[in-house]
Amino acid sequence: KAAVVRREALARLEDLPGWANTVIGDLLSEVSRLDERITQYDQHIKTMARQSTEAQRLMQLPGVGETTATALLSTIGNGRDFKCGRQLCAWLGLVPGQYSSGGKQRLGRITKAGDPYLRSLLVLGARAVLAAAKNKSDPISRWATALAQRRGYWKAVVAIAAKNARMCWAVLSKGEDFRLPA
Repeated sequence: KAAVVRREALARLEDLPGWANTVIGDLLSEVSRLDERITQYDQHIKTMARQSTEAQRLMQLPGVGETTATALLSTIGNGRDFKCGRQLCAWLGLVPGQYSSGGKQRLGRITKAGDPYLRSLLVLGARAVLAAAKNKSDPISRWATALAQRRGYWKAVVAIAAKNARMCWAVLSKGEDFRLPA
């Protein structure tokens, strides 16, 4: 969509009066320069992910790519600040909020505590896992599709993101490669 806006703005640039032409032209060239810088940073992230053993281990997980792996490593390191994967999920805000009173336990929406960027990367990866799960028969894909049918799309996405966060913690804290469960 952004590319369409830029293309249309460039096509109509000469129709703009006086200073509007100059200002819009300058803004479009600045946006192009920023796009080039973003592409360079994406290349740097890919290079860092390829050179890191931990990032390579994380990228074996479904739904974890270069950006997510490097973001996880830079944020939580080896994951040993957390006792377990559930604690990491709570820190990321991927667990339901609890509203308990009078002995009744009620679970609400996810808390959305913690790092929103990391949480959004895990959710985007979870969406990709769920989209690809329809064509696969491994245990995680079967679990994901069954969960989506049973509980709905978005709850399944958040559950997959939380599961990925727990698996990432296990890979980082144990220092071992990911093995798909049987």
